[in-house]
Amino acid sequence: MAKSSTARKFDDLPGIPETKRAGFGGGPPTPPPVRPTVPLGSNAWLATVMLLGAEAMFFAGLMGAFLVFRMTTPVWPPPFQPRLPTAVTAVNTLILLASAVTMLLALRANRRDDRTRLLLLLSWTAFLGTGFLLIQGFEWVRLLHFGLTVSSSVYGGLFYTLIGFHGAHVCGALVWLLVVWIKARQGKYNRRNEVGLQMCSMYWIFVVALWPVLYGLVYLY
Repeated sequence: MAKSSTARKFDDLPGIPETKRAGFGGGPPTPPPVRPTVPLGSNAWLATVMLLGAEAMFFAGLMGAFLVFRMTTPVWPPPFQPRLPTAVTAVNTLILLASAVTMLLALRANRRDDRTRLLLLLSWTAFLGTGFLLIQGFEWVRLLHFGLTVSSSVYGGLFYTLIGFHGAHVCGALVWLLVVWIKARQGKYNRRNEVGLQMCSMYWIFVVALWPVLYGLVYLY
């Protein structure tokens, strides 16, 4: 059905906004187009944030249990239990913190499309992370030799639970890093496509940032 002459004249009037003009057949005006919703982040980014939130709650629960036993025990560490190697672990902490720096530099190199530097820095990150685990393993062997086991006391059980779960997360981060390194060598990442690399760096930084908290709580407190 064609518009009436009155509707056509109304549409032709100067100064009438488009949204105020009569619709088809003289009916209500046509609504303005809906602006598409722009997502705040990719699904992978959202999934990683949710994963990190769950991991943070998990370790918060473990640290809460440690604090309960620590604050209710008059003598800590318990008698006849070996002392933890604070000096060596302090150096090991610096090694792990250095791996966070190399990971951030690797992310920057990718944004500059510098694949050679990206592979080098990812390799350094994996090397430092592996060194951290080897030193931790060496210290664990010594502590086991001195009698600190999971069943020796609550002290030993809490120590191996907290530090052991963190070590498992470092192992998982290293596996993820290896996958990212292989993809980077295949040229899968550049300044326009860095989702996988960015998600791996987020997880790695989380694992690194968690360790000084555990070191201060378990080794120094």
